[in-house]
Amino acid sequence: MSNTTTTGPKGQDFEQTLDQSDTKVASFEVRHQSPLERIRHVLHNNPTLVPVIVLVMSLFAFGLIAGGKFFSAFNLSLILQQVSIIGILAAAQSLIIITAGIDLSVAAIMVLMSVVMGNLAVFAGVPSGFAIIVGLAGGVGAGMMNGWLITKVKLPPFITTLGTWSIFYALLLWLSGAQSIRGQDIDANAPLLKLFGASFNIGGARITLSALLMIVVFVVLWYMLNKTAWGRHVYAIGDDKEAADMSGIRTDRTLLSVYGLSGFVCALAGWASIGRVGSISPQSFYEGNLDSITAVVIGGISLFGGRGSIMGALFGALIVGVFRSGLRLSGVDVLWQVFAIGWLIIIAVAIDQWIRRVSA
Repeated sequence: MSNTTTTGPKGQDFEQTLDQSDTKVASFEVRHQSPLERIRHVLHNNPTLVPVIVLVMSLFAFGLIAGGKFFSAFNLSLILQQVSIIGILAAAQSLIIITAGIDLSVAAIMVLMSVVMGNLAVFAGVPSGFAIIVGLAGGVGAGMMNGWLITKVKLPPFITTLGTWSIFYALLLWLSGAQSIRGQDIDANAPLLKLFGASFNIGGARITLSALLMIVVFVVLWYMLNKTAWGRHVYAIGDDKEAADMSGIRTDRTLLSVYGLSGFVCALAGWASIGRVGSISPQSFYEGNLDSITAVVIGGISLFGGRGSIMGALFGALIVGVFRSGLRLSGVDVLWQVFAIGWLIIIAVAIDQWIRRVSA
């Protein structure tokens, strides 16, 4: 009795025939996709495309509704100023959400570090530069505290950061005595704290250094996430942490670095917020956590982790700013502005779920 084998020329021909058959089936499936399915595939491969389209459509719509005053250089630059701090917070939040986590303490870290900088420089007589360094280092420490609790104690990110939000908020109230530091005191003792409030004019547009800082933060983080091995590890953890572990990635160390970097960005936002507001208030940016998550979700970064570009969060923050400015100029009440933003969030999550079904 002879054994049948496919190792000879006939076997090779048979394998080539199978490969050609598979290729034909794949091309047949692509050709017979509906237009809606093709759009979904494009959006799945280019997650930033959705917020870009929404931003362009929003600009066009409010330009028609609100008239020429919406497209004035002053109004467009004002939108950029208004979203600068929330945009930086959204960058910090994006780092966490890409790893399939969430951080409810970003705003508390930001305000706490601004209070630390202000107390040291204004009341303790510490040189402004050193006070800023202490504040930035404190932000890293606060972020790594979150990361340590999540990676070593194995607590869920939501519960961990909900708890540390309360801790950081209580600390900032204790340090500040629930009192604001006036702008006059900062000007007299530590003008460097207001650095990012400086501005310059270009063709009627008023550009602040805080807005430029926001753009720089996003560009640097985009490079780190897309052009370095560290960034690839961050996305791999968000996509499947167990698989990342098995592939040799030191997931706990990477997560710890992500939370530390996020804390640093939050502290940077705290420094910028002093110049943006002109004073230091323990009650400022109370809704910063929700606003940062809103920008991330609208920006097309998946809440399930592993998918989305950090630049989407920048577009998400701009979309919120455009909506608020356009509705305000159109005479819409603040209540309905909040109503519209709520629907934006729901629609963004629904689109994300629809797009995710491609990979499923």
